[in-house]
Amino acid sequence: MKQKLYDNLLEQLQGLIAGEDNLTSVLANASALMRDVMGERFFWVGFYLVDGDRLVLGPFQGSVACYRIGRGRGVCGTAWAKATTQVVPDVERFPGHIACSSLSRSEIVVPLIDGGGVVRGVLDIDSKELAQFDDTDARNLERAAAIIARVLW
Repeated sequence: MKQKLYDNLLEQLQGLIAGEDNLTSVLANASALMRDVMGERFFWVGFYLVDGDRLVLGPFQGSVACYRIGRGRGVCGTAWAKATTQVVPDVERFPGHIACSSLSRSEIVVPLIDGGGVVRGVLDIDSKELAQFDDTDARNLERAAAIIARVLW
């Protein structure tokens, strides 16, 4: 069932952003699509973009969020620094977790990597449920991030 949702999401994402190269537009519609397709599983969906030595809040769907996150700080900063997907079953147990919302219980963060291997930002998704994300989520959200990165960079 979950894989079918992702198959649908990835197909829609490709069609939605094909031919569009405006960063804000692509990320805004991508976050809206992910929230719409995945429903209540995704409490917060958004992007943080690299700006010097910080990640800066970009387009998102959900409640208010942190504006800036340092490299290596929290789940987002760690995904950026390590250039790897971070799957966190319980955010309270993640060393240095930055609590932008007290409702977030689990999180997955996927780096957005350009064609030269440089991390340009991260896709951040939070859930109100513990252990919401697994290898299926990681694999498919990495595919979504690659689709987005190919269009933008």
